[in-house]
Amino acid sequence: MPFRQGSARSRQRTVLLVGVVVLLAALLLAVVLASVLTHGKQEVSPKMLKWKDRGTTKNLQEVILGRCYNYITARYPELGDKDCLKIWESLKDAFIYKNPCNITSEDYQPLMELASHPIPCNKSLFWSKTSDLAHRYTKSNQNFLTLEDTLLGYMADRVSWCGDPSAPGINYESCPKRSECESNPSSVFWKMASKMFAEAACGVVQVMLNGSVEAGAFRSSSIFGSIEIFNLNPNKVSAVHIWLMHDIGGPQTPVQLLQCVHNPDHTDCRLCTNTTAAP
Repeated sequence: MPFRQGSARSRQRTVLLVGVVVLLAALLLAVVLASVLTHGKQEVSPKMLKWKDRGTTKNLQEVILGRCYNYITARYPELGDKDCLKIWESLKDAFIYKNPCNITSEDYQPLMELASHPIPCNKSLFWSKTSDLAHRYTKSNQNFLTLEDTLLGYMADRVSWCGDPSAPGINYESCPKRSECESNPSSVFWKMASKMFAEAACGVVQVMLNGSVEAGAFRSSSIFGSIEIFNLNPNKVSAVHIWLMHDIGGPQTPVQLLQCVHNPDHTDCRLCTNTTAAP
């Protein structure tokens, strides 16, 4: 009897050991299968959407934060209460992990509220097809401000960004042009910022248009013609002064000196002529 009992216990231990080994093998197989399946999913994960315009500006966060801090400390310290970190987060939240053709004004509303600030009366300068000249003028004459001279415009000027539904949520390779979709991050942002800039204007407003454009100085499809002009408040704006700018060679304008800085050899830029002394 003792021998049979010992033999039975031995068989039980063997069966138990085999069961443990089988269980461990099953667990190992499950881990391997899970790893293979996960790796396979990663390989077939959706790629970034392809567009025709340049992608998100490299180091976008550092660019936006740097410009924001510079604006509120060096340029306009009276705006020192602005929270640049919150402003960056609200901008990022407006587009990250989103299809860049499905951006809405609601996406940017928190950013607009955080970055908005008053515009002094009689200082608003709007422009259309005169970007370079208008901004050279405001840099040399502190009496006027364009949208790009506000905090919102200063941070976003010549910067691009867009998101993508796939990781990492930001597309650094390409972003959609307006011709590809109207509701892209850039178009929606500038339309909202332009609307807010126009609504803040008061007193005498200046508008710089390009009189040398064949299609005409005023275009109803431009930001000024389709958004800004309709959001000027007649109860706050007392007058609108139109500056019709021409290429050098056309009628003289108040900012022709700035044009001459870039075209010093043009005949219209010669302030005096050399004369030969009489013998």
